Amino acid sequence: MENKKLKIGIIGLGTVGTGVVKVLKNFDNAEVIQAAVRNLNKKREVEVSNITDDPFKVVNNPEIDVVVEVAGGCDPAYELITTAIKNKKHIVTANKELLAKFGAKIFDLANEYNVAVLYEAAVAGGIPIIGPIKTTLKGNTFTKVAGILNGTTNYILTKMEEKNISYQECLKDAQDLGYAEADPTGDVEGYDAMYKIATLANITFHKRIDVNKIYREGITKISADDIKIADELGYKIKLIGLAQRVPGVEDGELDIRVHPMLVSKENMISKINNALNAVLLEGFPVDKVMFTGPGAGEFPTASSVVGDIMQIAGEFGHTDTILPLTRCTHKEMAEQIDIKHTKNKYYISIKAPNSKGTIGIIGTVCGENNINLSSILQKGIKEDNTAQVIVITEESSESDIQNAIDKLKTHNIEINNLIRVM
Repeated sequence: MENKKLKIGIIGLGTVGTGVVKVLKNFDNAEVIQAAVRNLNKKREVEVSNITDDPFKVVNNPEIDVVVEVAGGCDPAYELITTAIKNKKHIVTANKELLAKFGAKIFDLANEYNVAVLYEAAVAGGIPIIGPIKTTLKGNTFTKVAGILNGTTNYILTKMEEKNISYQECLKDAQDLGYAEADPTGDVEGYDAMYKIATLANITFHKRIDVNKIYREGITKISADDIKIADELGYKIKLIGLAQRVPGVEDGELDIRVHPMLVSKENMISKINNALNAVLLEGFPVDKVMFTGPGAGEFPTASSVVGDIMQIAGEFGHTDTILPLTRCTHKEMAEQIDIKHTKNKYYISIKAPNSKGTIGIIGTVCGENNINLSSILQKGIKEDNTAQVIVITEESSESDIQNAIDKLKTHNIEINNLIRVM
C-alpha cells in the first residue's frame, strides 16, 4: 500500500478546533480540507478552504479520511459520528459527554465497519492517559483510577483557599477570567468530571459503564470555612473522580463516583492547583503512577487531538486494520454499587446548640450507628449561641453515616456539610 496524505474534516472551529488547525500546519502528512461551523460569518484566526454550516457535508464527503469532532454535545454529534463511521471514516473526538452516554454503541459500530475511534482529548485535555493505559500499561491489573478531572473546579477551590473567600466570589472571578462558563453547571455540579471518569473506568477495568449509575456531587456547598478547617487538619479539598474495585470482591463490583474529598497534603493529588488536572492509577505491577498537566485549553487539547490524528496517519495506507490496540472489544456491563454501599472516612461540619451534653449526644449517636470517631473539635461559639463542631470519622459505611445524620437532626443538630476523605 502506498503512502497517502490524510484528508481531514473537522466539525467545530472553536477554541480547540482552531488549535488543531494551527498545529496541523506543522505536519505534511495530514491536511484539513473541510470544516463545519455554526456561524459562517464569524471572524476566525485560521483559514480552511472549504467551510460549511452543514456538518453532514463533512461526514458524507467521500474525500475525507478522518472526521475530527470537537463541537461537543450529543445532538447532532452522535448522528454525525455514526454516519461518518458507516462511511468508513476514522474518528477523532474530544467529546466526553458523547462517549460517556453513547460510547458502547459507537465502539461497536466502529468495530463493525473496521474504523478507529480515538479520544485522548476527551478525558484530561493535554494529559496523555488513554494511550498509556491501552499500550505501555496494558500489562497491569488496576484497582483504582482517581483524579482531578476538571480545571474550572480546581481553579475555584485553589483560589478559595488562597484568598479565603466564598465559592460565589471565586466563581465570579473564574468567569471574569474565562475559566468558567456563564452557565457553569456542567463544571461546578460535577457533570464534566462524571463523563470523564466513566470513560476512564471503561478502559481501566474493561467493563462498560452506565453513566446514570455514577454518584455525582459538585462543589457548590463547599465553604471557605470548610477549606480553612481542612487545611488546619492537614488536608486540601478537591473535586475527585473515583473508580475503584470494591475491596474483597474479585473482578466484581465497581465503585464509581464524583464528589469533593479531603485529600491529605501528603498525597501528590493535593498539590495539583489552579486549572491543572491529574490522574492517579493504582494496580499491579506498576503500583502507583500519576499523570498531570493542563486539562483544557486551545493548545493542550489540540496536542491530544493532533496526537490521535498522527497515530492514524502513521498507519494509514499501510494496513487494513488501523491501531487494533485502541479498539474497544469488551462488552460486559460493570456491576456498579450505589453510594450508600460504599465505605469512607468522613469530615462532618455540625452546627449544634451551645449546651451541656451536645458533644455527648454526637458521640452517642455515632456509636449507636457503628461509627468510630477519629477526632472531634469545637470551633468557637457563634452569635446565635450555636457551636461549630467538626467530626472526622474512621472508615464507616455511607448508610450508617446517613442514618446518624438523620438521628442528629432530631436533636436540633444541623449538618453544615459532609465531605468524604480520600
